Amino acid sequence: MSAQTLRVELGERAYPIHIGTGLADDAALYAPHVKGRAAAVVTNETVAPLYAERVEQALAKAGARTLRVVLPDGEAFKDWQHLDRIFAALLEARFDRKAVLVAVGGGVVGDMAGFAASAYQRGIAHLQVPTTLLAQVDSSVGGKTAINHPLGKNMIGAFHQPVAVIADTGTLASLPAREYAAGIAEVVKYGAIHDVGFLDWIESHATALRARDGAALAHAIRRSCEIKAEIVAADERESGARALLNFGHTFGHAIESGAGYGNWLHGEAVAAGMALAAQLSARLGRIPEAHAKRLAAVLESFGLPVKPPAFPLDTWLTFMGRDKKNEGGRITLILLDALGRASVVRDTPDKALQDLLAAA
Repeated sequence: MSAQTLRVELGERAYPIHIGTGLADDAALYAPHVKGRAAAVVTNETVAPLYAERVEQALAKAGARTLRVVLPDGEAFKDWQHLDRIFAALLEARFDRKAVLVAVGGGVVGDMAGFAASAYQRGIAHLQVPTTLLAQVDSSVGGKTAINHPLGKNMIGAFHQPVAVIADTGTLASLPAREYAAGIAEVVKYGAIHDVGFLDWIESHATALRARDGAALAHAIRRSCEIKAEIVAADERESGARALLNFGHTFGHAIESGAGYGNWLHGEAVAAGMALAAQLSARLGRIPEAHAKRLAAVLESFGLPVKPPAFPLDTWLTFMGRDKKNEGGRITLILLDALGRASVVRDTPDKALQDLLAAA
């Protein structure tokens, strides 16, 4: 088992991101964090039959006592009721403050396990073992944890960094095509906001990425994690530059909320949201229209949607008006200054935004 290792530099709370094939079974990666402790594997009904036992065996070899908590699969279950299943299991097993939660699954599992860890007995350690591409390149890194509310996505949560991320790229072979494409959306995002050379690389390696070529995937995951780790280290709690990682997400979260959680995958909604944000950037004269079309074409080449659902304007404005980045009642958007460079924009003209949404 060969691994590439990056670090998220956060002082005393710095942690490694291990990337490679077969890492879910590597007891040595878990041991520094779980030896002599109780470890609860939080997973879902889809992932548990595939990977839970493998992770539990590695944890046992690393010296941990294990417990399994299995949740239903899907964004629709990322709520208080199912979060409480984790707390109840920990309390019934008498897990104490030395316990570690191990999230084995995609973004929903990672968010819920991380949030549970932030709150259980006022905070315990957690470790991320992401099994989807989206989780490996985005949600497992950076410490954002949350559950959804009927009035808005990810509105209740906490910043709580993991002690490690173990990204076993071998798990991606089991991903359904739609889930895999949803993860590619977040990979494209990093090129769009931070590194046009990476966006060029994604375009030129689209065939290899669609085929899940191991070398292409390893590079895409590593570069995505490098960019996110750099931004998180500079702005852990999203007071500035970290907000750029939400490119497409203000529109995307509105799509997920308005369509009903789970009907659009997160990456699908973000893809359509990035296309809208690029269109708005072009309408405002920030980028040439050809650049917005290029970004949409990259997304479409992976089978991702670039056109949102046909919501009434009030639906858009209601959900976008609740976005966490907003200040002073104004909708905050991440817009492009060029491909590879983005800005936080708090003064988008209302008419420009409404005209875009009316034509969407």
